[in-house]
This record gives sequence, structure tokens and C-alpha cells, in this order.
Amino acid sequence: MFVKSRGQRVTRQGKMITMARQTCIALVLLGWAASAWVNPAWANPPAEKLFDELSYDFGSVPRGQSLTHPFRVINKTDKTVHVSSVRVSCGRCSSARALQTTLEPGQETVILVHMYSSAFAGVKDISIYVAFGPRYEEVRLAIRANSREDLAYNPDSLNFGKIKRGAGAAQTMTISFYGAPTKIIEAKSESNYVQLALAPAKGPAGDATYTLEAKIRPDTPAGKWYTDIWVTTTNPAMPKLRVPLTVEVEAALSVSPQAVSLGDIKAGGETDRKVIIRGSTPFRITSITGSDGELEVHEAKSERKAVHVLTVTVRPSVVGELNRTIRVQTDIKNGGDIEFRTIANIVP
Repeated sequence: MFVKSRGQRVTRQGKMITMARQTCIALVLLGWAASAWVNPAWANPPAEKLFDELSYDFGSVPRGQSLTHPFRVINKTDKTVHVSSVRVSCGRCSSARALQTTLEPGQETVILVHMYSSAFAGVKDISIYVAFGPRYEEVRLAIRANSREDLAYNPDSLNFGKIKRGAGAAQTMTISFYGAPTKIIEAKSESNYVQLALAPAKGPAGDATYTLEAKIRPDTPAGKWYTDIWVTTTNPAMPKLRVPLTVEVEAALSVSPQAVSLGDIKAGGETDRKVIIRGSTPFRITSITGSDGELEVHEAKSERKAVHVLTVTVRPSVVGELNRTIRVQTDIKNGGDIEFRTIANIVP
């Protein structure tokens, strides 16, 4: 009896150990499932370190809006990195591609991801698999969006197109809610160069509508860029809304050529070249610095106009390389100065 009883106890203990192991496994699996979105690349190789981020949440968006997000990739290694393939878990509602597939050390590109909210309703999670070579390493990225029928933007996004630096610009859109009572608490931009104004607007009966105005500051740097505006609401079903904003700011000044290459010049000789400076608005040149006894830069007439022609005169006296940076300052308030280089090889 004692042996049998002890055997029964051992058996029961064995079952308890087995159940404990099963419980641990179940907890691990549950923990993995819960963290799959928070850390989508939990099992990724070191290639994940090439990315700035591994996931992006578009928040609540109107159904039918096309969503785009670039995942930045930087080759932080000392070897060439090759993007061998990019695939998505849902080809009907998303697409992705690498803008550049071969990266030398220090180079960067983006994995440009598109999500089509018209292809689904409610919350949708999508995985993007990026494979790197020559040794196969795959990184999993994740995007999410909540496509809603009870939300509308007019227009779908804030696209400023091309604007001149220093001029500033403004655009307005309406945000409408249908069904459940919803109020907008605040709107914030990820960029300090965007200033926002929010106000209730007149919409269809029973619907809440707001006007969102976005202004681009005159001192916004030149270049093509985008940012997101995040709108916080009182509706728990869509607490945050994403409004995309894109703009291309043209420089206030441009110079052609950016580098004056004169080749071989004999010491004691003289060579002239023309440099053209264009402005988005008429301007006056206030100073030119960087010249010396061997290089002179001047303009025939100093008056306010949109295009100025400078003459670069080189009178070298010393054999060797001539490399000068010329800085032109104007009376334009934002971005009113520009530089160009003059390079020559002075020979006997």
C-alpha cells in the first residue's frame, strides 16, 4: 500500500510538473502574441539595426485614404548591403518597395510602404518582410491603420505642392464625424515649421465638423519633406487621427554652376567665368566674401533684380591648387545667402 500510495503521489507530482511546463509554455506563447505588435521584429537578425523604426501606426483614417510611410534604412556597416527582396503580408491592401537596393557604407534609402484603406474596414495589421543579402537576413516591419466609414476628410490630405522659401503658405481641410458624438480636443504637428488653427465648422445636420488650417512658416528649410498632424478626439473608438502633410520648399536662391572648375591655368595668366544667381523674388546683393589677390568676384550693376550675373576673375601667381569658397549675401530675409566654389590647378 505504501509503495502504491507513494507511486500515486509520484504520478500526481509528475502530472503537476507536466501541467506546470504546459502553463509556462502557454504563458510564453501568450506573451509573444501580446508583444507581436509592440516589437514586431522580436526574432530578427542584426539587420534590424539598419532601421530607425520597426513599426508605424497610422491611427484612425477615413476609409478610402491612401496611406504612405517611409521606413528609413542606413548602412551602418563597413560592407555593401543589398536589399534582395521586399514583400507584404497583404498584397490586396498594401505594397512596399526599396527606393534603392544597393547601399555602400554610409548610404541610406527608404522602404516605401503604401496601405490602401479602401481594401479593409476597421483595424488592419500588415507585415512587411525585407530581406538583405548576400547573406539572407530578414527584418519584419509592421504597419497598422483603423479604416473608418464614420470619418471624412476634405481634401484627403494637406498637399502644398511647391512653395517659395520665405513666402509661407496656408491650406485648410474639414474633418467630419458621423454617428457617435465626437469632439476634437487638440491638433498637433510633428514639425515646428507647421502652425495649426482648429475651429468648429458648419456641417450636415447631426454631424460634427471642424476646420483645420495649416500654415507653413516662412523660415521652413528648402527641400521636399512631409510631416504628420495628429488630431485627438473624445471618441474612444478613434482617439487619434492622422492628417498627412507634404510640401516642397524651393530655395530662395540658386547658383549655377555650384562649382566653377577652371582646369589648368598658367601662373601669371588671367581667366574669367560667369556665375548666375537666381532668386524667388527680386533681391540686391549686399556683400561677396572669399575673394583675395588671386581671385576676384564682381557684378557689373548692383541693383534689385531676380537674376544676377557675377564675373569670377582668376589671376594666379603661385603654382599649386586654387580652391576658394565664395559666399554671396543678399537682402532676402530667409535663406538670403548662398555659396559656390572656384577650383583651378595653377601650373608654371
